[in-house]
Amino acid sequence: MTKPTEAAGKPADTIQYVTVRIAGQLFGLPILSVHDVFMPERTTRVPRAPRAVEGVLNLRGRIVTTINMRRLLDFPDATDTLQPMAVGIDYKGESYGLIIDTVGEVLALDSSTREPNPMNLDPRWAQVADGIHRLESELMVILDVERVLSLRQGAMAA
Repeated sequence: MTKPTEAAGKPADTIQYVTVRIAGQLFGLPILSVHDVFMPERTTRVPRAPRAVEGVLNLRGRIVTTINMRRLLDFPDATDTLQPMAVGIDYKGESYGLIIDTVGEVLALDSSTREPNPMNLDPRWAQVADGIHRLESELMVILDVERVLSLRQGAMAA
């Protein structure tokens, strides 16, 4: 009997994702894009920045631009009192913190189970999604870090 990660004796191509929740929805970030997870504290607002840019903060000597993923994806702001978390990303020499509600586990999924974005995926999500995985009990939307940050930069120009 073969393991789920094997087919005909050949190891399957797996991709690891850091799972996060934003407004109850499960998203996955490719683990190779994630550098750290932290709790954003003492964020300084940037004048005239787009609504999704929460501000900047100093994280171990690095200046990190924080992006509120709820706002970027058109979710309402959180009303609970839970401390938000951030996923640290380095992109083109800059450091970013994607502010999310919670961080879950790391999932290793077979790349053959990745599907393209469904036609009925929310258009705002489709702009930043690189496909989906249908898990046992829910849908995981794969976030494309480059698209997330490009959308943020596009909002900066507006």
